[in-house]
Amino acid sequence: MYLALLVIFLQCSELYAQGKVFTFNRVEIRVQPSVKVKNGAPMSIICHADISKNTDFQLKHNFTIFKDGKLVFMTVSDKEDARYEIPMAKSSDTGDYECTVKADGKLSFSNSIYVWVAGMTKPILTADKKEVLEGEVVKLRCELPEEVPPLEFFFRKIKTNSAPKEKRVPERNQNFSEVEYYVEEGDNILQFDCFGKRQVRSGWESSQHSNKTLVTVKEPFIKPTLITGPSSNVTEGDQIEFECSTVVAQMRDIEIILQKNRTILNSVRDKKFLKYSTVATQEDSGEYLCKVEQGAVSKTTKLNVFVSELFPKPTLSASMTKLDESKDLILSCIINGFRRANFSIVRKGSHEDILLKNSRVLAMKVNVNDTGSYTCKAEIKGIVKESKPVRINVYAPVSKPTLSVVSGSPEVILGKPLQLICHSVMGTPPITFTFYKGDEIRKNVTNDTYAMFLDEDIGLNDNGRYKCDARNNHSSGVKTSNILNVTVIVPIRNASLGSVPYGEVEVGSDTAFLCSVKEGSWPIDFKFFKKTDHEVLLHEVREYSDRTIWHKKTMKRKDTGTYYCMASNRASMDVRSRPITIHVILAAWQKGVIAAFVLTAIAGAGAIALWWFLHKKKKAKGPSMEMSGSALAPNLTSEKLTRQPSDGNYYSGSGYIEDNENHMKSTDESKGPDLESAEVDYTEVEVSTLDPHRENIWAS
Repeated sequence: MYLALLVIFLQCSELYAQGKVFTFNRVEIRVQPSVKVKNGAPMSIICHADISKNTDFQLKHNFTIFKDGKLVFMTVSDKEDARYEIPMAKSSDTGDYECTVKADGKLSFSNSIYVWVAGMTKPILTADKKEVLEGEVVKLRCELPEEVPPLEFFFRKIKTNSAPKEKRVPERNQNFSEVEYYVEEGDNILQFDCFGKRQVRSGWESSQHSNKTLVTVKEPFIKPTLITGPSSNVTEGDQIEFECSTVVAQMRDIEIILQKNRTILNSVRDKKFLKYSTVATQEDSGEYLCKVEQGAVSKTTKLNVFVSELFPKPTLSASMTKLDESKDLILSCIINGFRRANFSIVRKGSHEDILLKNSRVLAMKVNVNDTGSYTCKAEIKGIVKESKPVRINVYAPVSKPTLSVVSGSPEVILGKPLQLICHSVMGTPPITFTFYKGDEIRKNVTNDTYAMFLDEDIGLNDNGRYKCDARNNHSSGVKTSNILNVTVIVPIRNASLGSVPYGEVEVGSDTAFLCSVKEGSWPIDFKFFKKTDHEVLLHEVREYSDRTIWHKKTMKRKDTGTYYCMASNRASMDVRSRPITIHVILAAWQKGVIAAFVLTAIAGAGAIALWWFLHKKKKAKGPSMEMSGSALAPNLTSEKLTRQPSDGNYYSGSGYIEDNENHMKSTDESKGPDLESAEVDYTEVEVSTLDPHRENIWAS
């Protein structure tokens, strides 16, 4: 009974379950009041499931809402809507939203919707100090407490009557940023503010500016004061004194420096003033700078000073600036409008000046070593002034130049450049050298003691007449070198080799080898070679000619081979001829002896062959005649037949044949009674068979 009830219950449950059928038509997500919401306003994200059912039954829905792929809301409801309420929307709520609905094992997704919360929260700015000294640092902090990184922060330093100085600081992992500002000279009252930016789909969005933070700046010391004394009218020779001072809040690590044209004249540390004095000169005119430094703070004051001239610079004059050695030189020093001064004439040295005379005038007989720069100095009231330098050049005459070839040998190869050097052992530079080729000027060179000339146009007929001149500022004039004759070396061209006789040479005879060149300067070195597995030098000779003959005595068979010659001269270029081939053959008498010997041997062999042939023929004569038939039978029976009566029958045919046993017998035994009754002698003959090989030999 119980089993029957259980079966009925299960069937009813199955029928009930089979009766609940539903399907998702769609899932959608909406935003209220709109997809663009102002920062701080309320906002609702609604997820709605559109479901069709076969009957009206309760269904549990699992709603999940995501923002930019991250879970932000989740609920379970038997309603087809779920709401995600945001009371105050922030810019961090901007993003892509979507939702999913799951019911009884089935799942459906909505499309994505972009929500933009316009506007950012106002940033908060704080400073670590409210009052600072010049040169110190202010640390600022700007925070966007309700924003989510990445963000960009902008700090501004605001000064009166100047544009704000801005610093940009990106922050990828935090919603605040810190920065330090250096307080410069002249920063009295400072204001700071900041704002932030974030990147949205449509571009960049900026926040409001933060609160302004006020920072008061104090001076650690005042701007320095620079004065001169005892008077502002200063003349050369007067004592001038500079004083630089300041007022310091804290006497700690303070330094005062006096400069002129980037040159430090004096400095003091941890003092409020600096003094510097000197005897004024005209070079002391200019701009002076007093600088006070403490840490990173620096303040300066400038002052222009003009020093009046006491007397002008002296002028040095010379009787001559270019003169021959042993000539007289007079140097004079003058000052326009002043005659009473202490004068001195000096010669400038590489390390120090050399005093020549304490006077306005100096007379001297010069030599080459007196070449140099001279000045004069004048001193009035302790002020010393120096004239501009005067250059004095003392010249020694040039010696006769020598002209030579740089390579050393007075020769040049045709087609190669010729380099000449012209040199004077003596003479004060600069010296001007002039090169001549024949009577034509080819080049002018100014140098110290020598000059080079490169002649690249060397012809076959350029065999000399080079010379050079040398001259300087000495009055002696030009010196000319000796004429240099240069030999032009023509390189070897087209060597050739011949021989007499040519091609074939008899053993024991002489051969003349002729080696010649088409052109080339003499002497010429000729070399004769024979080619084997290596080069063999046979003969060499130097000739003052374009050809040479080498007589080789008593040629032998081993002299057969290939020969060539090589020619060279001072152009150092070896020219090789084409090779020729020589065959050494036997002489005529040697050929006759060999021919006679060969003919004798052939005749002897022929005689022996003839004797042997005749001997064999004689030995085989008998059997050969019987086998001939028509000739041999009558001979064999002639004696028998002559005994018959004269009127008897005569048979002259071929009446015998040779049987297999080498017997001769009658070929016709039924020829009548006469023949049958006749007595016939049978002769047994043994026939020898010739060797077929021998037959072939003799036949040959």
